[in-house]
Amino acid sequence: MREILSDLVAEQQALDQFLQRINERQWNLPTSAPGWSIKDTVSHLAYAERFAAEVLIDGASVVAAVADQDIDEWTALGVKEGREMRYQQVIEWWRNSRADVVDALSRMEGTARVPWFNGDMSARAFGTLRLMETWAHGLDIKDAMEGLLTFAEDEEDPTADTSRIRHVAWLAHRMLPFAFASAGEDFPESGIRLELMGPRYARWVYGPEDAADVIKGVAGEWCRIAVRRMDSSTSSLKTEGDNAETAIKVVRTY
Repeated sequence: MREILSDLVAEQQALDQFLQRINERQWNLPTSAPGWSIKDTVSHLAYAERFAAEVLIDGASVVAAVADQDIDEWTALGVKEGREMRYQQVIEWWRNSRADVVDALSRMEGTARVPWFNGDMSARAFGTLRLMETWAHGLDIKDAMEGLLTFAEDEEDPTADTSRIRHVAWLAHRMLPFAFASAGEDFPESGIRLELMGPRYARWVYGPEDAADVIKGVAGEWCRIAVRRMDSSTSSLKTEGDNAETAIKVVRTY
């Protein structure tokens, strides 16, 4: 748990620091998510983290209370709540909520089970899910601010991918059986192998060594496809086998 929690906190802090560059008017800029501004996006993150903290503290009853609710309607509640706040209040809401999640997870074993919308998962996977959501919505925010900020020459690019996306890559690979099932496809018994190049030429490999179906390419593309921020048809990912081709079309992390 130490590794995923360390990277989760780092990902959240990096986005928090990016938000400090944004002025009050820019918080209302539209993102690629239809109808959502930057402020709406952070409100969603805060709402989701608060809900996650309640689940970790009170258990399955929290999930059961909203199980029959349409997910889009549930999501809209958080955005609506944030629109009644000033942007400074929204970011404090997010900070407090995410801190409660990290605190609760830090008291758990990585293999402990956590209830969630599509069934329970390990605490480690739950922490990875929180990192994935932070990263994905961070992409929306950074895209909305493209060309509006300047950075010092010796400053590390705050919009560049980091090694933390390996967690998103792992989660996307882990969820392939679910993604195949959701799309009405049969997941291959031999599995699917993923060979990725991460930032600074890191090599990340997931799946059986002898798998007939293989996906190769840039980790950032695989992760963006998995969080629905990139269409697979526009990526440079290479596939070997029909199931690998299907995988890059159906992969999802939520």
